[in-house]
Amino acid sequence: MDSLNLLRAEVAKALGHPVRLEIINLLEPGEEKCVCKLVEALGCEQPVVSKHLAVLKSAGLIVSRKEGTKTFYRLRAPCVKEFLACIDRVLKQDLEAKEQELAKIIKA
Repeated sequence: MDSLNLLRAEVAKALGHPVRLEIINLLEPGEEKCVCKLVEALGCEQPVVSKHLAVLKSAGLIVSRKEGTKTFYRLRAPCVKEFLACIDRVLKQDLEAKEQELAKIIKA
């Protein structure tokens, strides 16, 4: 196995938690958000949010900047949102196909 695939697996692992996916959703390309805003939006405790941010940062998906006592985060890889949108399209297609199958079964 080559090292690129190992690195890709780390990124995929970082995306493998619903809270981290929601953090990606909350961060808009080119914009920063303070940890306090992320905590508020997620409804989680600050240490929990910080742990998830650290995982995303370690995977290279986000970067941070300190300003006084506040830390701001932004997407380093905004293309991850395009990737997730692609996954969403596939999931939607699968759901629609399953709904059609279910409708056929119900009519029968």
